[in-house]
Amino acid sequence: MADYAPRQDLTTHCVENQPTAGPRRDPWKDDRPLRETLSHFAPAWVGERLTPLGQKLGTAEVERWGEQANRYPPTLHAFDRYGRRLDEVEYHPAYHALMALAIDDGWHAVAWEQEHDGGHQAHVAALYLLTQAEPGFCCPITMTHAAMPVLRQLQGGEAWRERLMGRAYDAAAIPAEHKRTNTFGMAMTEKQGGSDVRRNSTRASPVASPGTGEWYRLDGHKWFCSAPMSDAFLTLAQTDDGLSCFLAPRFTPDARRNAIEIQRLKDKCGNRANASAEIEYAGAWAQLVGEPGRGIPAILEMVQQTRLDAATAPAGMMRQAVSEAWRHVKGRRAFDRRLADQPLMQRVVADLEIETEASLMLAMRGARAIDRSRSDEHEAALARLLPALAKFWHNKRGPAFMAEAMECLGGIGYVEETPLARLYREAPVNSIWEGSGNVICLDVLRILDRHPTSIEALRQELSLARGHHAAFDAAIDSLDERLTAGPEQLQAEARWLAQAMAQTLQAAMLIRHAPQAIADTFCATRLANASPIFGVLPAEAPVATILERLEA
Repeated sequence: MADYAPRQDLTTHCVENQPTAGPRRDPWKDDRPLRETLSHFAPAWVGERLTPLGQKLGTAEVERWGEQANRYPPTLHAFDRYGRRLDEVEYHPAYHALMALAIDDGWHAVAWEQEHDGGHQAHVAALYLLTQAEPGFCCPITMTHAAMPVLRQLQGGEAWRERLMGRAYDAAAIPAEHKRTNTFGMAMTEKQGGSDVRRNSTRASPVASPGTGEWYRLDGHKWFCSAPMSDAFLTLAQTDDGLSCFLAPRFTPDARRNAIEIQRLKDKCGNRANASAEIEYAGAWAQLVGEPGRGIPAILEMVQQTRLDAATAPAGMMRQAVSEAWRHVKGRRAFDRRLADQPLMQRVVADLEIETEASLMLAMRGARAIDRSRSDEHEAALARLLPALAKFWHNKRGPAFMAEAMECLGGIGYVEETPLARLYREAPVNSIWEGSGNVICLDVLRILDRHPTSIEALRQELSLARGHHAAFDAAIDSLDERLTAGPEQLQAEARWLAQAMAQTLQAAMLIRHAPQAIADTFCATRLANASPIFGVLPAEAPVATILERLEA
């Protein structure tokens, strides 16, 4: 029998008809809609400060950090080797690198450094960019940012506020006062109540004050506590005066580990880089924030901020997804043509681009409203309403958006080597956290009932764009008519109302500030002949003009 000689001319692994790696993507420089939106809404310093961030985020190193933080999720060490409570969560070094990137540049604090002078717009724009590196680590950045309005209600809280403003990330498990920068988490929900926090059963018992402020001991169980290695947590507990807000540090006033026991880490669908824990307060030290019995109004100051971030994250994820899809279809051929040259694919990607720009525009408009709320009653009225509308609608669009972008890549989009699978798993989280869809809709109705100036401010915003597109004008008229319904009908139609308000406001922003091709096609496809799927555009839609927006 002759010896087998392998054929030297047989090549079975010749890679062809696949996109090349191409140049690195700078998510700031390459995002024309973001730069244009900030030119309409924000002071010039915001764009100048974002430029180096985009350069950092465009590196292969940061991309690798995002992949590693997801591939190696955090692990819990509840006890040390001797059986003593440890309650520490170990993260991959990539997670800490991402945290340092954000905190050392001050993106958690910029809203308060430049408050009422574009600071919130800078924070939101940075979060939009940081999300494209890795969405999960943005959760502690958001909560730390959002803690400031609550800390302002803490008696003797100057040191906490000063350390929130620091720019030196420190992951060590040491007392907060030994760090230059502190991070903050939140623990509100309990098993029996969920979003109905008034049913919370955690108890707070007063103790003798060891220093400034009023101290309590907490006993109870919290169902969700994200970023459990934060230096302190804002939380709710029952007192004799009712539900109250507290700050629970990870270390007691005498520098011992506080009795905040981590029971387990949640095995989540997505958001893998970020640890979310189930915790037990076992006589944990905590300081009263604000007035006893006024816990919900106190912590809502934080929730309002986190909701705007939860509306911004899906916009950033949309930008990353549509950019990835467009890069792929430009480098892939099927049926003797580039995918990017085929009319059906062009319409899908163009429709995704329209949605991305509309979501970005509404998030940035919400940030500008907050920036100007102190000196402008109209903006203050909008600031109450816009974060809820944007959070509801952007996150309802997110999962279907990610699935469509994944489909543009075909089978390779469904594997973990591309970011699309990660984004798809991440897509539902911001809809669920900080108030799920129904909770947000009820909050919108509550705002309209208690703050009628908010709906008047919305009407004024919409009226500025009236007369540009027939479908837009008809949508305003329909919304006005439905808003005259009684309370029972309004609640039954709350989802329709939230969607209609969000989309008409998106349309108004696009009409006033975006190219006509984007604004007109948005009105025709969202307000006139709406389809539940992406890619259904009118035959005369200016697809080529829209796709040009994806080029730097």
